[in-house]
Amino acid sequence: MAAAVALALGLTGCTRYDTVSPKDARDAAYAAAADAGSSDGGQGTAGSGGGTGAAGGGHKGALAPGAVDCRVAKCIALTFDAGPSANTPALLKVLREKKVRVTFFLLGHNHVDTYPDLVRQMGQGGNVLGNHTWTHRRLTDLDPAEIRSELDRLDTAVEKLTGTRPTLMRPPQGRTSDKVSKVCRELGLSEVLWNDTASDYATTDSALIHRRILKDAHRDGIILLHDLYRGTVPAVPGIIDALRAQGYTFVTVPELLAPATPEPGKVYRP
Repeated sequence: MAAAVALALGLTGCTRYDTVSPKDARDAAYAAAADAGSSDGGQGTAGSGGGTGAAGGGHKGALAPGAVDCRVAKCIALTFDAGPSANTPALLKVLREKKVRVTFFLLGHNHVDTYPDLVRQMGQGGNVLGNHTWTHRRLTDLDPAEIRSELDRLDTAVEKLTGTRPTLMRPPQGRTSDKVSKVCRELGLSEVLWNDTASDYATTDSALIHRRILKDAHRDGIILLHDLYRGTVPAVPGIIDALRAQGYTFVTVPELLAPATPEPGKVYRP
């Protein structure tokens, strides 16, 4: 299936670039696996697909045993940027109690370097750790060497703390470009944007944050929040409960794309 072509104007001014939706990445993986099975005379299996597909996701072709099937489940991914922070322990407690896995996009200076033990805790329980740069500079304003430094320094710090190097990245302010994507490809990073946010950096009203998130939530969506702001963590339990009442299943970003594997240099957006 051909990749969906999107014009991403809202987040980045007039910058234009292609994005891939989670559904298109999944569909391409299943289609590639089916094609592989047909090409070997029917001897292949759903797990035998390989290579990279038109929709920009590396193809596995089959879900791992017990994995959430987002073709069937009403999936949504909850993500948090710019942690860890002093509020992260309270958030982790909520996530454990609610049995929700999330994707964290970590910030380096004054965060990862200040709360190393929290970084380790955030990577437990099935959560996924991603890259939100070292100092939150706008990547589209930097030259390639500066972009590489912002991203590689964060990846290296997280790898030293957890043993795992991030493969997902969220650009500060959602601002990306072909230049940024080229560096991400070289570093093995896929970019992840969002469709649903509460602008929680501008309010401490937890009820307002709750309403804003529910208003724009949809299947295969990606929610953006920040645990470092005072009103956010108190809103999270109600957001989780309300979305579950609407039939949503919470997954990490890689689970949302599965069986596709996020492809370095690609930009994923619902």
